[in-house]
Amino acid sequence: MTTVDVLVVGAGPTGLTLALQAHDHGARVRVVERRPKVFRPSRALILHPRTLEVLRPLGITDSLLELADTAPTAALHLGSRVVEAGLADLALPDTAFPHLSLMRQTDVERVLARALADRGVAVERGTELVTVRDDGNSAWAVLHSRQGTEEIRCPFVAGCDGPASTVRACTGIGWHGGPYDEEVVLADLDLGGDFGGPGAQLFVGRRGLLFLFPLGEQAAWRLLATRAGHGGSWQDFGRPGPAVPAAELQRLLHGAGSHARIERLAWSARVPLQYRLARRFRQGRLFLAGDAAHNYSPATGQGMNAGIQDAVNLGWKLAFAVSRPESESTGGPGAEVLLDSYDRERRPAACRRLLLTHTAFWAEASTGTVPSWLRAVAAVRAAPAVPVLLHRRRLVAEGIRLISQLQVNYRRSPLSVEGAPRLRGAPRPGDRLPDATISIGGPPRRLHALLARPGVHLLLQRDADPPPDAVLGRHVTVLRLANSPGRGLVAVRPDGHVGFRCGTSDPAGLSGWLSLIGATAPSPVGP
Repeated sequence: MTTVDVLVVGAGPTGLTLALQAHDHGARVRVVERRPKVFRPSRALILHPRTLEVLRPLGITDSLLELADTAPTAALHLGSRVVEAGLADLALPDTAFPHLSLMRQTDVERVLARALADRGVAVERGTELVTVRDDGNSAWAVLHSRQGTEEIRCPFVAGCDGPASTVRACTGIGWHGGPYDEEVVLADLDLGGDFGGPGAQLFVGRRGLLFLFPLGEQAAWRLLATRAGHGGSWQDFGRPGPAVPAAELQRLLHGAGSHARIERLAWSARVPLQYRLARRFRQGRLFLAGDAAHNYSPATGQGMNAGIQDAVNLGWKLAFAVSRPESESTGGPGAEVLLDSYDRERRPAACRRLLLTHTAFWAEASTGTVPSWLRAVAAVRAAPAVPVLLHRRRLVAEGIRLISQLQVNYRRSPLSVEGAPRLRGAPRPGDRLPDATISIGGPPRRLHALLARPGVHLLLQRDADPPPDAVLGRHVTVLRLANSPGRGLVAVRPDGHVGFRCGTSDPAGLSGWLSLIGATAPSPVGP
């Protein structure tokens, strides 16, 4: 008898988030991780506003923010000029998180794992996926641990197992792209001398960028530098490789223009990089998410954030597919549309993100003539204009909106449905629902705070007819907006995107959409 609905392979931020999202929408989940201990050091250090938004319904955002620097500052070193920048209180009125948050990946994983444990789900560390297959009716996975080898059967397997994904290898899905000529150097170190203040430091130079973050795990500072690749036989892309001697790191600091002096080196590594995209994110009952589906350069901090957003998109769909009647959850046409929507929504977003990171990394790290000149000459000459640009809050906010994926929409998704008549003045189906101040009959409230729980949310305008109780499943809640005149309705998906809207009561249209995503009430069982 099946005791697991979703097997999650990999316990990084993507896998842990996917397990939480699926669990909170009714699925029984199991999480396996081949490493016996939590992987260190952290490779990601930034949480974007959109990532905090999608995690909020899972009840973990407050715990994350307690560990994050939500008012980060950065000193931008352009030749002899230093420009101070603040990354808090950005002009983003449609989100509860108008800031970048500096936070170690290991801290994110700890909060996610604790939330799973509170729900009775333990991460099975030291358990490796050997192989997985889809026989058309179920997924079969062979797992190996110190206790031995076992084969399990379940409806779905989610591969969140990184760039060298076993799930992807077993599906035969293509992995397109290639390695970068440049590499990243990481180190945790204690510094002395003049290193520019307590906030993050960014040095722009001909050979690349050098960052200093006050977020070291084994020492006070984390160094991240880009440089031309030095060759090597290891191919574990994105993973720390050979150590870098302290003298070499000191030369990197001085070459970037820093006067800091290394007093203690706790840890260092070279990290080879690649740009990759899976040909598709789904094959039958097997799915790819996070680094198993796409691999980026570290430019703009997309990796962890993209994986978490993948997981939030996929988790509720797997749970709702499992909850369908037996005839549909095993591959009926309704379930197929729902499950296919993951690839149709997230892969185009990944393609655009790959273009963004590839372009940014070219400007940041390429050792070619043009990007080297841009960093060493053009950036220095433009330095006097940088403070003026940074004081244009809306301009800065639009840049953050772009890299944070606040502009991502799924308008072409089969789950984005326009009812009749069309509701004017509301977000379109597929759009992210922006935060706003609303009223439900008392003092003003923020919309996202009211929706900070799992499930589908139906937002009724003030004079709208209530939806029939018979079509509302257990994961559907209804909220009437007293300050929004009209008779329309907006249905919001568990990941915060609008799925359906209509200008007046459209019970058939609403029922059809809820049935499409698997959120209708179960049919009564006859005598």
